Amino acid sequence: MKKVGLVMRKIQFAEAQGPRVYADRLKQIGRELGVDIVFISPERHVSDFDQAPGYEYEKGDLANYDIVLDKLAKERIEHIIYTVSGFTFLRMFFDKCVLFPHSYPHRDLTGYEMMKPFYTPDLIDQAIVHTEYLRQRFALDYGVTNVDVIPIGFETELAKQYYNPDEVVHNRILWIGRDEPNRRPHTPIEYARQNPDKEVVMVFGGLRYRESIKKYDIPNNVRTMFALSREEIFKLMNSSKVYWNSSVFDTFAMPLSEAMAMGKLIVRSENRCYSHISSRHTFAGDEHNWFELVNMAAASPHRVSEENREYAFSHFSYDVMKRGYLQFFEKWL
Repeated sequence: MKKVGLVMRKIQFAEAQGPRVYADRLKQIGRELGVDIVFISPERHVSDFDQAPGYEYEKGDLANYDIVLDKLAKERIEHIIYTVSGFTFLRMFFDKCVLFPHSYPHRDLTGYEMMKPFYTPDLIDQAIVHTEYLRQRFALDYGVTNVDVIPIGFETELAKQYYNPDEVVHNRILWIGRDEPNRRPHTPIEYARQNPDKEVVMVFGGLRYRESIKKYDIPNNVRTMFALSREEIFKLMNSSKVYWNSSVFDTFAMPLSEAMAMGKLIVRSENRCYSHISSRHTFAGDEHNWFELVNMAAASPHRVSEENREYAFSHFSYDVMKRGYLQFFEKWL
């Protein structure tokens, strides 16, 4: 069985967030396609908190090259998918290195200044991205044109198992994200304060956010949850009427496609990075009109959106992701 190394940070493998979900899904797809996806990460954390001054992740990635190279050599791996910009220097040691960015050097994203120097055509000659928008950005910003678009997918079985429109709570607004400035968690908190008739559920991917969100004055109609399992996520999505993404910019936007698969009415940013989230009941706005859009969606006579659900199954499902990697591995390996 051909081996492919998946290089991610230790904290990304450890937490129940998008990168770990992607890693597990890719490993399963690889198994089905006869490819052994081997998880590779540094032994050392850089910081327990995101982008602590002096401990930014990219600096830590550079300090951990010896560990990563040793692990790759031990596994006799020659093909590598890496997910963070700090590991672009792997291109100096391996011909077959593909970047699947979990974050992109965009001015609105945390760590932009740290990421940007790693994005050069000399270091990145091939990439996989989740959306057509990011494929275009690679070409325009960095001249990288060898880019495959493969969606991250969602668990089709869970989306079918937990889908029950009769269980929708009409005043329940769901938000999933991290306590980071570009995710704007203060926005749904303020919405909840101004709309006491709504139940706002905020799900944070890591347990570490239990401490960081204590800085907010959270009203009683906000329920916070942390590091939920995949089953818990889909159950919660099923019971919510509206899914709201208040992020400035996204590279993954996984919960949005999952929420569409569960028939949620979607409120999202107008940024073009979300242009793939486009169906009958997806509403784009910004901080000036989001509150009105969320209230409009919550008041909709539609309990769920079958159109959103059908769109997600045809564009983002596990099967679509598997077909994409089948074609990619046939060329790359």
